[in-house]
Amino acid sequence: MRVRVCGSPHVVRAICATCLFRPYYVRASANACGFGRRIWKFGAKTVGFLERHGIIYQHLIRAVFHQRSMDNPRAAGVLLHPTSLPGKFGIGDLGPEAFSFADFLNSAGQTFWQILPLGPTGYGDSPYQSYSAFAGNTLLISPERLAADKLLTSAELKGRPKFKQGRVDFGAVYEWKNKILHLAFESFKRSSNDDLAGEFDTFQQHNNWWLDDYALYRALKLSHDHKAWYEWPAELKLRDPHAIQTAANELAENIREQKFHQFLFFRQWHAVKNYANGRGVRIIGDVPIFLALDSADVWCNRDKFKLNADGSPRVVAGVPPDYFSKTGQLWGNPIYDWDAMRRDDFRWWAARIAFTLGTVDVIRLDHFRGFAAAWEVPGTDETAENGAWVDVPGRELFSALRRHLGDLPVIAEDLGFITPDVVELRDSFGFPGMKVLQFAFGGDAHNQDLPHNYTRNCVAYTGTHDNDTTIGWWHAAETRPVGSVPRAPTPRPQPDSAVHLHCKTYLNTTAAEINWDLIRAAWASVAQTAIAPLQDILGLGSEARMNLPASTNNNWTWRFGPKDLTEKLAKRLRDLTDLYARTPR
Repeated sequence: MRVRVCGSPHVVRAICATCLFRPYYVRASANACGFGRRIWKFGAKTVGFLERHGIIYQHLIRAVFHQRSMDNPRAAGVLLHPTSLPGKFGIGDLGPEAFSFADFLNSAGQTFWQILPLGPTGYGDSPYQSYSAFAGNTLLISPERLAADKLLTSAELKGRPKFKQGRVDFGAVYEWKNKILHLAFESFKRSSNDDLAGEFDTFQQHNNWWLDDYALYRALKLSHDHKAWYEWPAELKLRDPHAIQTAANELAENIREQKFHQFLFFRQWHAVKNYANGRGVRIIGDVPIFLALDSADVWCNRDKFKLNADGSPRVVAGVPPDYFSKTGQLWGNPIYDWDAMRRDDFRWWAARIAFTLGTVDVIRLDHFRGFAAAWEVPGTDETAENGAWVDVPGRELFSALRRHLGDLPVIAEDLGFITPDVVELRDSFGFPGMKVLQFAFGGDAHNQDLPHNYTRNCVAYTGTHDNDTTIGWWHAAETRPVGSVPRAPTPRPQPDSAVHLHCKTYLNTTAAEINWDLIRAAWASVAQTAIAPLQDILGLGSEARMNLPASTNNNWTWRFGPKDLTEKLAKRLRDLTDLYARTPR
C-alpha cells in the first residue's frame, strides 16, 4: 500500500453518500455549509488523518459522521453472508436477491445485517483467508447487473453451467465468473458509455493507494500459475524496483482488468449497502485480525510482519487446544511486527479500519483476544500445540485509532480463551463483547453466556458462523462428548443430557422449537443488540452449518432457498422484535 498527499490542508475529498464514484469537496471549517460543519464538529481527527496521509475513503463521511456508534437503545439483526443468498449463478451475489433480503430484514423489524469479511478468498474459500485487506470478492459480482449495464448479453448469461442447488461449488463458480468478468471487461473496452468510463477513472484515482499494488499482485499470480508470492522469482518476491516496473509494463492490460473487476464489485456493493441503509438496515462487517500470508498486503509490507529474509514466516498465528480441536487451530497467518507498526503510529491499521468503515456501518473485530496477546507458533510446526502467548500493544493501537479516527463502532469478538487483560482492554475502550447462547448451558449459574449475567453493553447471539446451527447443536448435545463437534445430528433422540436439562429448565421450555427458544432468550435479554444466524430463524439442522473450525472441507457453501423467506416468517420475527422493544424507532 502506498500513501500519497492530496489537496489543501483545509479540504477533504469525500465521496457522495449515494454514489461511490462522484467526488465532491467539503471544506472542513466552522464557516462551511451544514454538511461541512458536521465534519468539523464530529470529525476533525479523522479529517486530519486523511489529509496527513492522503488517503481517500469511499463513503467515509457517511460512516464516520452518520453511523458512528451502535447507540440504538435496543436492536436486533440477522447474520448472513452474501454467498448464502439464493440465485441461479452458483453463489449468492449482489444482485436482486441481496435487495430482497434487505426488504425482508426491514419487514421483520431488523436493524442489522451482519456479514462475514468481503475480501477475495484464497485457500479453502475462507473469507478469513483473503488476498487483500482492502479488495472485494469478485465472485459476489452479480451477472444480472452486469447485463443491466450492457456489459454482458443474455446469451452469455444463458450459457452458464448447471450449478448445484443449495450449495456453493467454488471451483465451478470461480471458473465461470472469471470467464464472464473477462467478457465484461472486453465489452467495457468496446463501449462508448462515457459515464461508466468516468466512474471507473474516478474509482482508480481515489483508490490507487491500495488498488495499484493489489492489481499488480493479482496479475503476477495469474502469470505465475496462481503461485503464492513467496514462490515467485526472488526479484519479484522481494519487490526489486526494476523488476516490479518491468512486470507492471508487461502486465498492464491484465492489471487494468483487475482494477475494473474491483470497480464492479464496489459499485455493486455500495448499491446494496445504500439500499439497505435506506430501508433502515445497517451493515455489520467483519475485520479478521490477521492477514493471509499469500496476500497483497503482506507482499507489499513485509517489514510490518515477523518474516524471514526469504519471505517465509518466523511464526504464525493460531489458538491453543480448545473446544474445537485437541491440537489447537493452526491458522498459518503471519504475525504482525508490532514494533514496526508502532514506529509509524499504526498507520496501516488506521487506513484499514477507516477504509472498512467506508464499506460497512459497524465493525466486528475478529479474535479480539489477539489484541492483548497472540498465540505464536513456530513457522515450521504442523500443529498449534507448541505455541506461546506473546503480548500485543492493543492499548496503544486502539489509542492511536481513536486519535486518528475518533470513537469507533466496534464489536469485540471476545470468544475463546479470555483472560482478565482481554476484558480490561475491551472495557477500557467501551467495546461491546459477544455472548453466545450455545455456550451457556450444562454448567452452573455463573456462566457468563447465560442471559442473567449479561450487561447492556454486549451483543447476544444464538450462535455464530463457527457454531453448528441451533437445531444441529441441540441434537448433537444429546450424545456429544465434551469437546467433540459433529457435523450431523444423531439420528434418533437420546435421554436428556446435562445441556438439555439445564436449557429446558432455564428457558422453561419443552424445546419443541429450540431455535425459537434461543432467539427469544437473546431478544429478551438486556443485551443492547441481539443477532441470530438466518439458519436458526429458518430452523435448519447441521446440514446448514457454515463453518467447522479446524477443518478445510465443505465449509462456507450453505445457501438458503428462493422460497424460504416468507411473509409469515417475517411477521413472526417482527412480532418477537416488537415484543422486546428491538424494532427501529
